[in-house]
Amino acid sequence: MKTAILTSESSEKHITGDGHPEQPKRVVSIIDTLKKNKELLWDKPGVVPNDILNMTHSEDYINNLKDSFPKSGLNFLDGDTVVSPGSKDAVFQAAGSAISAIDGIENKKYKNAFCVVRPPGHHAEKNKSMGFCCISNAGVAVNYLIKKYNYKRIACVDFDVHWGNGNYDVMYDNKNSLYISTHQYPFYPGGGSEKDKGKYNNSLNIPLPAGTNSEEYFNAYDRVLDKLIEYKPDYLIFSAGFDAHKNDPLAQFELSSKDFYEITRRTLKATNKFTNGKVVSLLEGGYDLKALAESANYHVNALIESENK
Repeated sequence: MKTAILTSESSEKHITGDGHPEQPKRVVSIIDTLKKNKELLWDKPGVVPNDILNMTHSEDYINNLKDSFPKSGLNFLDGDTVVSPGSKDAVFQAAGSAISAIDGIENKKYKNAFCVVRPPGHHAEKNKSMGFCCISNAGVAVNYLIKKYNYKRIACVDFDVHWGNGNYDVMYDNKNSLYISTHQYPFYPGGGSEKDKGKYNNSLNIPLPAGTNSEEYFNAYDRVLDKLIEYKPDYLIFSAGFDAHKNDPLAQFELSSKDFYEITRRTLKATNKFTNGKVVSLLEGGYDLKALAESANYHVNALIESENK
């Protein structure tokens, strides 16, 4: 079986305005790079079930979100989270990509999957959008795995340079998930200290200072691997942000493009014997287009090389 890329034209129709860092060119740059790889399957997102949305976010929030998309122009949900007429399909298909990726793996259509979608999701809390994000796509994935397929131990590894406060919030009291984040600290959005452990000690936060280089990052990442081996997950979700890259304009880590291959490879090596290689990766941040495309390509190469144990 092959690695699948799930993407949709709707991701390019989510317009955020001139100068906004979370722009359609982000997915275009990744897709143009991945299209050169003949080892991949390509698929489209499906529909996210309402009951899964309402497990992940409050029903009031989802209803308000559905009413927030303008008929023309732009609507600011907060200072930096913007939606346009084309955003509705993009938002719900981004969440739907997690559903389709899981179904595809469960139905043995493909080995693992990377969802090249926008807007990202890891800042979206149960009751609010923020930080470019409207729905916690990783939270949707976790809840779908629990509800539809009865998974019991789902690990979400978030290597975006920003703390995924939304992922943390929607998984906070979920006994069947473990949320792990490495991130710059102190930094946007606030929070993400080692004291943030979740309701059931089901979260591990590894805050790192601005200027963290590759060696320092991987020394810290050993804690992620140790925790995963201890947890023995039966499924792995990546919140895959590539803004820890040294060229990213929104943060101050010093990772190289190839480091994202190594992050992915080491994580898969630690978990494949527990997950049987079942992995869904969801695009989060990354705002330098060249660095983003290179880093995502390295990430996908590690997914391609991954063996189902």
